[in-house]
Formats: sequence, C-alpha cells, structure tokens
Amino acid sequence: MGSRNAHAILPLAGLCATLLVAGCGQGSAPGGGPGGPGGQMPPPEVGVITLSAEPATLTVELVGRTASFRIAEIRPQVGGIIKSRDFREGSQIRAGDLLYVIDPARFEAARDSAEATLLRARATLERAEQKADRYADLLKSKGTSREQYDDAQAAMKEAQANLKVAEADLAKARIELDYTRILSPIDGHIGRSAVTQGALVTANQELALATVQQLDPIYVDLTQSAAQLLRLRRDLEGGHLQRTPEELPTVTLVLEDGSPYPHAGRLEFAEVSVDQDTGTVTLRATFPNPDALLLPGMFVRAQVEEGVRPDALLVPQSSIQRDRQGHAQALILNAEGVVEQRQVEVDRALGNRWLVTAGLQPGERLIVDGLQKARPGSPAKAVDWAPAAKAP
Repeated sequence: MGSRNAHAILPLAGLCATLLVAGCGQGSAPGGGPGGPGGQMPPPEVGVITLSAEPATLTVELVGRTASFRIAEIRPQVGGIIKSRDFREGSQIRAGDLLYVIDPARFEAARDSAEATLLRARATLERAEQKADRYADLLKSKGTSREQYDDAQAAMKEAQANLKVAEADLAKARIELDYTRILSPIDGHIGRSAVTQGALVTANQELALATVQQLDPIYVDLTQSAAQLLRLRRDLEGGHLQRTPEELPTVTLVLEDGSPYPHAGRLEFAEVSVDQDTGTVTLRATFPNPDALLLPGMFVRAQVEEGVRPDALLVPQSSIQRDRQGHAQALILNAEGVVEQRQVEVDRALGNRWLVTAGLQPGERLIVDGLQKARPGSPAKAVDWAPAAKAP
C-alpha cells in the first residue's frame, strides 16, 4: 500500500514543478530579462537647463580702511598764553568758528606801534616831497645847485620807501594780532584739546592743539593686486567687459560686524604706482556719511563694480563639481541624449551661480539635478529643471 502511494505522488510533484516554472516565466519581460530587452534598466531622469548668455554686472571684493575727507591739525601761528578755549570737545564745528584765544596784549601794542611809525613815515614823506618841489623850482631859476636838487630827490624817494616799510610792518602786526584768535579752517568734528586755558604755546609747535576732521563725505582706501588690475584692463580693452569711460564705478560696503552700509559710493581714482612690498595698488572711493557711521580707521570690505559682461554664461553652483585635482567639471546631455563630461573654467560666484568662462556654450543642456545618476557615455532622459522656491 505504501509503495503504491509513493508511485502516485511522484507524477503529481513533477506536474507542480512544471506549473511553477511556467508561472514564473509569465512575469518576465520580453527578451528574458527584467526591465527591458536584454535586461537593461530605463535611462535615468536628470534635470537640465538650456544654457543662454546674459548680461551680468561683475564686481570684485576688496578690503580697505576709511580715512577723513579733510583733516586739519590746529597749531598756533604766534606764541603766547592761551586765554580761552571756545569749543566743546567732540562737537561739530564750522569753518571760521573760534577755537582758542591767545593773550593779545603784546600784539595790540605792536599794532599800535606800527600805526604810529606809519604816521611818522607819512609826515616825513610829505616834508620830503615839499622840499623836492622847492629845489626843482630853484634849479630852473639857477637858485640852487644840481647837487642839492639831487639830494632832495633822493630824500623824497627814501621817505617813500620808508612809508612802504611802515605799511608792511602795520599789516604784519595786524596779521599777528589776528592770529591770536585761532579759527577752524574747515567744517568737521573736533577732537579733544591738547591744552587748557593758561598753557603757553609757541608758533608752529609740533604738538597740535586739536584736530578737526571732515567725515561727510568720507574716503575709503582700498587695495587691489596688480594682477587683478591688469586682468581688468585687458577685459575692458578686449570688449569682454563694458564700461562708459566717464562713468565712475559704484562701490558698496560691508562693515566689520557684517552689516551692509546703507549708502553707495563712487570710485574716484587709482594710484599710478604699485607698492613694492605688497604688490598692490591703492584705490580711493568716496562715500556719503551723513550719520557719521563710518569713522576714520575702520576696516571695511567693499564690492567694486568692474563693468558689465554682455555675454556672461551663469550656471547654478550645484552643477559644477571638482575632481581630485580640484579642476571644475560639468555634465551635459548632448543631442543624442548621452551624458558628456566637460572640463570648465569658472571665474567667480555671482550670488548662487558660477560665471563660466570656458568649457560650455550657449544652447547646450547642462545637467543640474540627478548628477549622481548620470554617467558619462550613458544615456539619460532630460527633464526641465527649475530652482526650488524659497520658503516664505
């Protein structure tokens, strides 16, 4: 009985195995492999953009320091005792405002003496002129000698010269008296005073009594490497950058704390010589400073407009990769739908995009998304890519 059952089970087992194999074969793709003919996977989808040239304003970041637009170190031009100080330290003053008064007593006396000397010189000249006239009349009537006439003429000329000397001495005395009132030569902020009332000062002394600085507008002195300056000039001459000759480049500032300065400035000039120690050229820009936010000596970073590149090729930064040697690379999808790898040259970042100067051409399809799935030499399916919208 057991042998008869065993012989019956064997044909049934073979039938089941045949049915299982047939069932598995029904799920296979034509050609016997999963996913397509010959067992190949469908080409991966990649996000692409079609490259196009566009005008772009190029800037360069430079570092520098602020400097006063005008600066005047106040020094006395005559000596004496400081009688009064007539300003508040740290205040805003105007040109012509009184700062110090030096005791004027001896200068007033010198002026009075010069005035008296001038009066005496005028009287002497008047007497000499009258005498010269009389001798001239006598000479015509043979009433005097030629020698006496010549002496009278010489005395008159000497009196005229003495009068001019007296007039100059009086002008000098008045100037020195005026110098006892020390005035501000410019508008600006005045700092602390180095002397107090009662201090003795001397003419043109080394120590400045105070310093006045004009801060609105204010200078920003920037440094740029000579190599950068040469490249900029070549780009302008070659037409890669465009700039109106009379147009002054715009400059924007970032302060030491990272905040942007609210006012834009203008580049005024560049030095004509290169610093031998640093290989840099100094550029000077002028900025409005109505709120005195910029103070002399502050460190700043500046964005200087170099010009407009009319045919700039800008690509998303995510589309550029680097090889082990640090060379920039990009993947494009050619007309046949095959991925190609390109060596490219990038100049700088403009926002979240790279400026590509070599390796890519307008009209080509650049792979931006799905770079990990794209393989050079393999096909891929293009899908139009758009940057994700920023969250509000």
